[in-house]
Amino acid sequence: MTKEQWVTDLAQSVNPANIKLDESLQQYTMTKLGGKADVFVLVETEDEAATVIRYANMNNIPLLMLGNGSNMVVRDGGHRGIVVTFSLLDEIHINGDHVYAQSGALIKDVSKLAATASLTGFEFACGIPGSIGGAMAMNAGAYGGEIKDIIISSKVLTREGDILILSKEELELGYRQSIIAKKGYYVLSSEFQLAKGVQEEIDAKIADLTLQRESKQPLEYPSAGSVFKRPPGHFAGKLIQDSGLQGKGVGDAEVSTKHAGFIVNKGNATATDYIATIDMVQRVVKEKFGIDLETEVKIVGDDL
Repeated sequence: MTKEQWVTDLAQSVNPANIKLDESLQQYTMTKLGGKADVFVLVETEDEAATVIRYANMNNIPLLMLGNGSNMVVRDGGHRGIVVTFSLLDEIHINGDHVYAQSGALIKDVSKLAATASLTGFEFACGIPGSIGGAMAMNAGAYGGEIKDIIISSKVLTREGDILILSKEELELGYRQSIIAKKGYYVLSSEFQLAKGVQEEIDAKIADLTLQRESKQPLEYPSAGSVFKRPPGHFAGKLIQDSGLQGKGVGDAEVSTKHAGFIVNKGNATATDYIATIDMVQRVVKEKFGIDLETEVKIVGDDL
């Protein structure tokens, strides 16, 4: 079956205007890297999402879920299969101290909307650039808070396109891990439990966290965010800094001089450059400190 046939088949159930052939993925990733997807699908409803996932599964077509592209590096060969994004599934609702958000909603938007409703508990996410779906899959966290602190449940699709409602316990949320990532589930929506707070205190906390982020992170360049997980008993950025790697890299990919835990695209980096820089950092830190740095970012797709 050809990729042209995939387009024809999917157009029976998905808005044809949202199905693209040989689409460059650079515009959909925060690193501005990556090759082309054979077929790119932007779904508008949960039914469309389930249709695309079932179709790919039934026809053994490799399927890549792309959220906000903030924690992912797509190789230069792109993706030989279907790439689907839920970015239009972005509704956010507040009911009392409960917040409901669809997969494609940006986590920072959910955090800010909660804050305007005087709800506390989501401030930690005010600067996280990912989507709710991606945040659920990796149990996103920052500044002492994480998703598992506030989650009630998530509605997900299995690889077969079946819907499951998973409780907090069933989500098995740990440090940058979840049952969603382990099983390859696709998040449709999530519900969070917050608490009524003092508006001035919430605003002050968000302002403080925003200042910390803007002063310490290299937001002026494209990047995948924090590249490595925190090794037990250490901080990845400190190990990289102490290895003398800031400002070094391959091609136009560089270990940030502002925050050693970030690798930035200075302008014309390729995904191959970016991944080679990750490899270099891992090798040098291992040589100097005997510590294996594990990537937090997902590296996906095919080589050229």
